[in-house]
Amino acid sequence: MRSLFRLLTPARAAPKAPAIQRDRLAFLLDDGREVTVLRVRDPRARRIRLSVDERGARLTLPLRASLVAGDRFLREHHDWLAGQLAAQADVAGNGLVRMATPALPLRGVELPLRWDGGRATRLAFDAHDSLRFTAPANAGDAALRRALRDFYEAEGRADTGRWLPRYLPGLPRTPRRIVFKRTSSLWGSLAPDGTLALDLALVLAPPPAFEYVLVHELCHLLHADHSPRFWAEVEARYPDWREQRDYLRREGRGLKGRLRQLLSD
Repeated sequence: MRSLFRLLTPARAAPKAPAIQRDRLAFLLDDGREVTVLRVRDPRARRIRLSVDERGARLTLPLRASLVAGDRFLREHHDWLAGQLAAQADVAGNGLVRMATPALPLRGVELPLRWDGGRATRLAFDAHDSLRFTAPANAGDAALRRALRDFYEAEGRADTGRWLPRYLPGLPRTPRRIVFKRTSSLWGSLAPDGTLALDLALVLAPPPAFEYVLVHELCHLLHADHSPRFWAEVEARYPDWREQRDYLRREGRGLKGRLRQLLSD
């Protein structure tokens, strides 16, 4: 009976790996500025690590490290942290400031920006190579950022609408829809339902880099992986893809950081 009981007893499930834990802490720099640091306790981490990218500062702790040890590590590297944050700010530039921001990035260049009063909050082309931002006096920062995002999305849709027809022949179907998002790492993705998502920061890049990402995602309609057959399809449709991929690898963080700075709350 004892052995029968063991046979009928459900096997114990394997213990789950500890989940990644995240919280945020305020840290005071030597110049009096308070910055927010994302603290991550990661079971895969082997040592305490401090990093800075376009999303901000991140302190990673292994499971065995105490919070006290993490705080001490942060204090010991405060000079490095301040320098990296300053470098990221230089790359990202300043945020959107009413009547002060002199230019905005679009398609790889900085376009001069003119500010005017008006009844509606709106960003549009003033001439072929300049922009005009109109806004009533009572329009808040959120309204300005929303108008900027709407403008960038409209320009992104104009670009994809112009490029898409030349790449549709030979594809099994068209994308169900195209959406623009702000992403931290990816430039594009294709969902199982056919929705093609593109990073809004692509409108800041030179058009060939943006076009390459569109072609890349369209080729996933043929091959869902990154196999040699997939890259052969990309090569056939966009022979310049390597140069554009290298550009995004080199300049991508700056583009994402600039957009984040302009649209940050």
